[in-house]
Amino acid sequence: MSNEPRGAGVAEPPAEAEGGRVRARAAGGDGRDGAGAQPAAQRKPGPPHSVLREYFESLVVTAVMALFGMTFVVQAVKVPTGSMQNTINIGDHLLVNKFIFAPGPPLPFLPQREIRRGDIIVFKYPGKYQGEARFRESGIDDTAPNNLPYKTNYVKRVIGLPGDRVELRDTQVFINGQPLEEHIIPAHNPPPNDPGTPEDENGAPLTFEGSPPPAPPDSAYSVYVEPQLHAAPRRVTEGEKFDVPEGHYFVMGDNRDNSQDSRFWGYVPRGAIIGRAMFVYWSFDESAPRSDAPAPVSYVIDFFRNTRWARTGTLVK
Repeated sequence: MSNEPRGAGVAEPPAEAEGGRVRARAAGGDGRDGAGAQPAAQRKPGPPHSVLREYFESLVVTAVMALFGMTFVVQAVKVPTGSMQNTINIGDHLLVNKFIFAPGPPLPFLPQREIRRGDIIVFKYPGKYQGEARFRESGIDDTAPNNLPYKTNYVKRVIGLPGDRVELRDTQVFINGQPLEEHIIPAHNPPPNDPGTPEDENGAPLTFEGSPPPAPPDSAYSVYVEPQLHAAPRRVTEGEKFDVPEGHYFVMGDNRDNSQDSRFWGYVPRGAIIGRAMFVYWSFDESAPRSDAPAPVSYVIDFFRNTRWARTGTLVK
């Protein structure tokens, strides 16, 4: 009779399981599968990635995603001039939707569409249109560093579509003989910059005499005209006409008396259009005085003091 206590022994495996072990050893042996490779649960993990490698991989993935987004989806631009004031102010930083006007036929399941009248678009300045003498003789310098064709970004509003006839009669715009419904507001452009003052007066928004009149219900947007230039009532029966070629667009700034646009240099080809301005993600008041503190403290002070917080996140329309 055995002296070992009950339950202290190791239970022997069934014969069938033992036979499987023998066959496994014969096939490549000793508890390994296949040609001697260990099972997945028994394999030793590889050496851990270094912190430097993990940061590098994250940086590469982030760079690829940012490059894809800036190429096909959105682009950030800064507005340096006042041709669209007060719709877009000097110092506004915009996000541009590049995908909405992507080339090719719009697909119904994607947020794409054709360019419409009234859209605010960002495009590469195409240079003076060579189709008509008035554009060639406009006197605009296309060799200036800040006005190079297909290098400089412009922001304007689409007024004429391909095939339209655009006619300008003083402050009124006609499209194919019909008046374009626009909310016209008298406004004053800022004075030239005074070097004796700490602020830059030329970068300030437009000002009004009293409160601007409310927009009528059938007007989708507002434009601004200098009252001194249109003070005397004039009866204009026929104005300057522009026939928009196919594949091109006629654009104008909302600050109508302070905008170099299609009236002066011509039409925008479809291929030069980058996208539609969406919203202001940051607005910095270029006309406000700067801090006298040493850098980089002055940058921090100017950021918080001169940022137009009320404009941040506003839609462009």
